[in-house]
Amino acid sequence: MDFELTTEQKLLKNTVRDFAEKEIAPVIEELDREEMFSTDLTAKMGELGLMGITISPDYGGMGMDYLSYCIAVEELSRIDASQAATVAAHNSLGISPIENCGNTIQKQKYLPDLCTGKKLWGFGLTEPNAGSDAGGTQTTAKQDKGQWVINGSKIFITNASTEITWGSTIQAISGTNSDGRKEYSCILVENDTPGFEAKQMKNKMVWRSSNTSELYFDDVRVPEENLLGNRGEGFHQMLNTLDCGRLSIAAMGLGGAQGAFEKALKYAQERSQFGKPIVKFQVNAFKFADMATEIEAARALLYRACWLKDSGKPFSKESAMAKLYCSETMGRIVNQAVQIFGGYGLMEEYGIARFYRDQKLLDIGEGTSEIQRLVISRMIGC
Repeated sequence: MDFELTTEQKLLKNTVRDFAEKEIAPVIEELDREEMFSTDLTAKMGELGLMGITISPDYGGMGMDYLSYCIAVEELSRIDASQAATVAAHNSLGISPIENCGNTIQKQKYLPDLCTGKKLWGFGLTEPNAGSDAGGTQTTAKQDKGQWVINGSKIFITNASTEITWGSTIQAISGTNSDGRKEYSCILVENDTPGFEAKQMKNKMVWRSSNTSELYFDDVRVPEENLLGNRGEGFHQMLNTLDCGRLSIAAMGLGGAQGAFEKALKYAQERSQFGKPIVKFQVNAFKFADMATEIEAARALLYRACWLKDSGKPFSKESAMAKLYCSETMGRIVNQAVQIFGGYGLMEEYGIARFYRDQKLLDIGEGTSEIQRLVISRMIGC
């Protein structure tokens, strides 16, 4: 077993780390405070190739493997979850379904511009009454005169209402199967389509400088050729997309845990009480030992799941495991990190409070921790 990163992966890791520290870190506090999405940072991440990192070069992407992609998300998350979320949602949820399920015309139309960071694409699954129960979708799409007519709404959709958002992939009920169950299809909807409205959601606790949206469809008409893949494949397309998306959420947990650990360690080395740095107290030293061990275990679990995907092997179980463990590992790490900071950890100016807030979405997005345990338990025969 070779645990060594390739030369290309090491270069990517160092490049993204340098970018995050020099370009993102200086503006985090203002962006977070103002709940401001940064088109400038998004464009710069596009220039680095991060907005189409796994997409084939034939369509303007970098053509890199999934481990490389997760390493990039990990390094962004080490500094800021919001920018990492922009990249992760765009790659895993936004453009990946178009490359994996779209026809040549759709790929040629959308992917080149989406890989530049100058345009974004969303992933419309969650609804006000359909969260963990994705099968509870109520949005409908009916055929009429060569068009799909869409009615309904979506909520908590990342990247869907920025000034550079091009559109979103929408799951909708497109009919009824022969067994009486709902038929789901995925349809590409551009933001300037009449009857469509995208509204930014404000006053979030987490990822305050990423874009989160509500989507509304009032007799929205799009051409029949906007169907992604075949009719009735929508539910399976969404499940396959979520399998991949869970790896990027795991990467966010891993990177966030690493960033919080480093902040706490630096503070503990500089903060003195009772005549010596608090890192020298055994109670704190043991905390750091446990934190470092959990981070390494999380990294091994995620990297193996990525290796399985890149090798063309089944990875659904390992993806759920990585998402569950990495997100909850960050929860334990940030809790200990705030404890190390003491009262200062409760002040936004020290940065660790933002890590503490941002972690919570990882227990919820891309399937809650409870759903991950359900997926894992079923796959191991429970």
